[in-house]
Amino acid sequence: MAPSPPELGTALATLGSIPVKGRAAKSGYDRARFGQAWADVDRNGCDTRNDILRRDLSAVTLKRGTRGCVVLSGTLHDPYTGRTLAFVRGARTSGAVQVDHVVALSDAWQKGAQRWDEATRTAFANDPLNLLAVDGPTNAAKGDGDTATWLPPRKAARCGYVARQVAVKSRYHLWMTAAERAAAERVLGGCPGQAVPTTRPVALGGAPEEPEPAPSHRATPRPVSSGRTPDPRFGSCRAALAAGYGPYVEGRDVEYGWYRDGDSDGTVCE
Repeated sequence: MAPSPPELGTALATLGSIPVKGRAAKSGYDRARFGQAWADVDRNGCDTRNDILRRDLSAVTLKRGTRGCVVLSGTLHDPYTGRTLAFVRGARTSGAVQVDHVVALSDAWQKGAQRWDEATRTAFANDPLNLLAVDGPTNAAKGDGDTATWLPPRKAARCGYVARQVAVKSRYHLWMTAAERAAAERVLGGCPGQAVPTTRPVALGGAPEEPEPAPSHRATPRPVSSGRTPDPRFGSCRAALAAGYGPYVEGRDVEYGWYRDGDSDGTVCE
């Protein structure tokens, strides 16, 4: 008996509409050809990276004064590995969670994007349908691989991952290589009812902002004399001690402010 045709609306059915061609040369590819990184293409006042972090992370905290845009911290349940990761914004920590182009920009370049104008390439690079927040090292290991050369290490994620690649390539009229098409068919053959993913605009806010900073109770700075002592009677601590004065204690003796506390022990003219 012949196998039943895939149901309309499934990723497997959509896969059948994607053309198969050879991979074009990578020459001429540059990230800059896909526009400004994480541009605000939806004009919501927030860059795309923060939009995706707000969408994909839980327990998010937002930065005050950014109109609900900038993510300071959150928790990622990584779809590629199944691990739970803590995200903390910072130069040394942000890279633990990266935003992956499910269809890599370089792969798109070699399968149709060379013919696009820059506006289309910018839209593609910032389309939420093609973006997922994921484990940073795993994303780095993926590189610009397609379905034939890389799949998420977590097997339970593969159907959804390949369905998303199919959805993106269908939306932007990109093609697949024969090897990529065969790999996608193998994956989706195990989940023939897998739906084609959709997306919607990412709203601002939706999470608490960082707390207001606590009032500062800074100690009154100790007066420090310049090179000239304001002591009206003596020119130095040595003269004051010789005359029977001193030592002077901070907070008790007004003379304390007339001299430099070199060892910061709260006492001068010791």
